[in-house]
Amino acid sequence: MFRIQSGPLNLDEVVAAVAGPEEGGTAVFLGTVREGNAGRRVLWLEYEAYPEMAEKAMALIGEEIRSRFGPATRVAMIHRVGRVEIGEAAVIVAAATPHRDEAFAACRMAIERLKGEVPIWKKEVFEGGEIWVDNCAHEVRGRGDLHETPLRNEHPGAEPPLDPPGGNRAP
Repeated sequence: MFRIQSGPLNLDEVVAAVAGPEEGGTAVFLGTVREGNAGRRVLWLEYEAYPEMAEKAMALIGEEIRSRFGPATRVAMIHRVGRVEIGEAAVIVAAATPHRDEAFAACRMAIERLKGEVPIWKKEVFEGGEIWVDNCAHEVRGRGDLHETPLRNEHPGAEPPLDPPGGNRAP
């Protein structure tokens, strides 16, 4: 199961998609909208995606994880689009393998690759404004705050990325 959808996500559906008789461990990542980010009060998030391309990229990530961790590995990913309120799930990733260590590693690899490679755009709406946030944003370990990677590629000689929907870019 690799899906982009509007409306609430179903955790049980994702877990069931990776269940099987060979699976001894299942790891799940449930990403929810939090009310604070970078010192701002977040009101809600909006996600946009190119569904056909995003689902194809998600499936490819799943295939690559399966080839790395073995044929008994199962991966499922669903990501929500549209307006997502504080506390609601925006993404669910599950990975099941014969052993727990591989399940944790496969799940971690799946969410990191989804965030870094799949064409999904996130707009953060906060008190006083809004900003398109790069899907490669990540928390700085130990600090708990968000380090936002700029939407424009600032590496010399690199191709600029596609504009997010609406053409807005982070300052």
